Amino acid sequence: MASILKVDELQGKTSAGDITVTSEGGAATQSLQQGLAKAWCNIDDVGLTGARDSLNISSYTSEATAIFSVSYSNNLSNDDYVTTTGIRDGGGENDTRMIVGSTTAGYYTTSSQRNYTGGHAASTSNAMSLNDTEVAMLQVTGDLA
Repeated sequence: MASILKVDELQGKTSAGDITVTSEGGAATQSLQQGLAKAWCNIDDVGLTGARDSLNISSYTSEATAIFSVSYSNNLSNDDYVTTTGIRDGGGENDTRMIVGSTTAGYYTTSSQRNYTGGHAASTSNAMSLNDTEVAMLQVTGDLA
């Protein structure tokens, strides 16, 4: 018979914020909190008309064509977190699109991040050009403050 564990809150035994998970083979351990997504969003990027769904995202700001920012409801402890991105574009299978985080100082902080969506330019230079995409998706992994 399978066991069912129903709880409203988990706390570590030694430290409330430290829960360790043992690997499948039993040889390694990992912090549960380190592996959890701290924020994510699936947003309508064309004009940023709103969130399709999100976690720990308080606002979205369209700054210009293909440039947008997201702000966190709960800050991260530092700006060394990882953002994984994805897009969905209605322009056809031949498009190459991507999201790039800003490298400008002050645009990737503990409380928000700025991003650009771009596509492959139709030229021999292989340059990327800024253009909106249908859906922008971000996932943030790091430490909450």
